[in-house]
Amino acid sequence: MPTSLVAAANTSCDMPFPHWHAQVEINFIYSGAMTYRMASHTVDLVGGDLCIFWGGQPHQAIHFEPGTELIAIHLPLVHFFRLRLAADLMHRLTRGATVVTRQEGHADEETFRRLTLYMRGDDPMRREHAIDELLMRINRINFEPYRVVDAEGGGASAGEPLDPHSFRNVIDICAYITENFRDDIGSADVASFVEIHPKYAMSVFKKSTGMTLNEYITLLRLSYAQSLLMEDDLTILDVAMESGFGSLSAFSQSFRKVTGQSASDFRRERTLGSSLVA
Repeated sequence: MPTSLVAAANTSCDMPFPHWHAQVEINFIYSGAMTYRMASHTVDLVGGDLCIFWGGQPHQAIHFEPGTELIAIHLPLVHFFRLRLAADLMHRLTRGATVVTRQEGHADEETFRRLTLYMRGDDPMRREHAIDELLMRINRINFEPYRVVDAEGGGASAGEPLDPHSFRNVIDICAYITENFRDDIGSADVASFVEIHPKYAMSVFKKSTGMTLNEYITLLRLSYAQSLLMEDDLTILDVAMESGFGSLSAFSQSFRKVTGQSASDFRRERTLGSSLVA
């Protein structure tokens, strides 16, 4: 689910295709080295690196050193906006930059191994604690060295800081969309739930994320559709309707616009890739 917290351990796992999802991705490299190709840049990571990027952009791990070990955490956007990073840094992250930081010693390794156990366990209190501790670790970027990797020649974008009330509105907007994206919702529904004007809802969300409300709703639906397409017992029409699209044509148009291919081709390539890996 694109609205779920996911913590997946990887060991030099090839990624044959670029992919995307509607969460912020956080990677910690325990050992080895790897390279990501993002929509506008590449980034090299080595053991001890902690990186953060917006998963809504196409991204692909194109190189692993043998024996590389990492943890990949998919953090729902509703939690991302609980962060208190500098406004410009938040602005660049939501527009495709990758932020990389590191801490000398083994503290981060111990922290992420513990958080992984909590996140993948069945205890909801431990999962909530893990999220809170993860956000605290990322917030420490404000006080530690880091680097920002984005499009070649791209300088800092001028981010506008949001006041605490606006941040609360964005969190509430994300929470409502998270719970209802498979239903027939629009900006008026979102604004009504948060009790703000629709134009203000659209404005504050765009200012915070670089996306319109409809673009984010569509991205969540398409991310959910991706997971459904891996199930052979569902037709493309089933996937379209289960994901919240009102028609097959609307789904097909949105899917092709974002991925550059049809849903049928996506399913065929992923199924073939899985069989080759197996």
